Amino acid sequence: MQLRYSFRLYPSAGQRAALARAFGCARVVFNDALRVREEARTAGLPFVPSGALSKRLTASKKTPERAWLGEVSSVVLQQSLRDLDTAYRNFFDGLKGKRPKMGPPRCKSRKDNRQAIRFTANANWRITPGGKLRLPKVGDVRVKWSRTLPSTPSSVTVIKDAAGRYFASFVVEVGDETPLPETGRSVGIDLGLSHFAILSNGTKVDSPRFLRRAEKKLKKAQRELSRKQKGSANRGKARVKVARAHARVADARREFHHQLSTKLIRDNQAIAVEDLAVKGLARTRLAKSVHDAGWSAFVNMLEYKAARYGRTFVRIGRFEPTSQVCSVCGVKDGPKPLNVRTWTCAECGTVLDRDINAAVNVAKAAGLAVTACGAQVRPGLVPAPRDEAGTRPDGQSTVAGMPSDHAWQEVNG
Repeated sequence: MQLRYSFRLYPSAGQRAALARAFGCARVVFNDALRVREEARTAGLPFVPSGALSKRLTASKKTPERAWLGEVSSVVLQQSLRDLDTAYRNFFDGLKGKRPKMGPPRCKSRKDNRQAIRFTANANWRITPGGKLRLPKVGDVRVKWSRTLPSTPSSVTVIKDAAGRYFASFVVEVGDETPLPETGRSVGIDLGLSHFAILSNGTKVDSPRFLRRAEKKLKKAQRELSRKQKGSANRGKARVKVARAHARVADARREFHHQLSTKLIRDNQAIAVEDLAVKGLARTRLAKSVHDAGWSAFVNMLEYKAARYGRTFVRIGRFEPTSQVCSVCGVKDGPKPLNVRTWTCAECGTVLDRDINAAVNVAKAAGLAVTACGAQVRPGLVPAPRDEAGTRPDGQSTVAGMPSDHAWQEVNG
């Protein structure tokens, strides 16, 4: 299995200037190669192969117009050509039906929110004994190591995001992890908006609503940005403030997903979730709340963590009538409006909580042995995270609060 490990970088002023040159050179090489292929397509000529583009790049570095390309590592420029090949491959695969359709490659802009360059082993980058990241023609960059890499990576990608933060991203091969001890417990999960996750054992995890809680600050920052003159330095500073505010929200949401998914993987041998139509829901009036919840990212975390630690993960079809079937007798009682949170089965007379009943049906549809007996109709509240994740100026991370083990034990009985 391949996993991506990202670490925060803290380059000096000179190193930031060197990285900016590298970002710019990689962007120019990408756009030049894209232009060559588009001109060939317009003229009805054959598709220009990668080898020809590489030769053109070598020749252009010897011209006065592109001589400054030699100021950065040649590996970065070659990897930019590889990125263009990947973009074309994805586009053609979409046309053939091998993957979801996507548009053709487009030129990159210096105003893009995300800038990235990649160094492979040929660039002779390395991690110094002092824990710094040595990049060719950039220098030794300070790294905030939050954990140890499980194996030696073959490449590193340096990323600058919209908030002006720098990250080093490593893709490493990890061997088979030692499976976690078997627990014998199975759980079905019903994802929602009022509660982020409802478990088949009766536990309800409140939705943190990070975006909703930060809306007041975001509106103020966006209002200040709209009042700045376009093209001014103050507008650039205001744009960074808005980007950093959104980055804090995204970091807090990601930390919440990681902690909750890890807790569920550790406590349960098998997990079942419903395959939600997130794209469809994001086109409704609930779009902001759906994006704020981040269901897809959470489910993906559950899936890869289950595969890594020897757990069973099952997705059930989105058309399963989990909210219409009684989890006790199995009788389908028909659809119900969203304002109906509890209902009584007309067949067996059981009073059912809509969300817990759906979670139990999710687990049953996946073939997991669960029961609704003992599930609380009004379970105790699970504390929602209070702090937002971010990074302080000294480089130390702050983590969103999660229910402690003691709190989980109290909720689960």
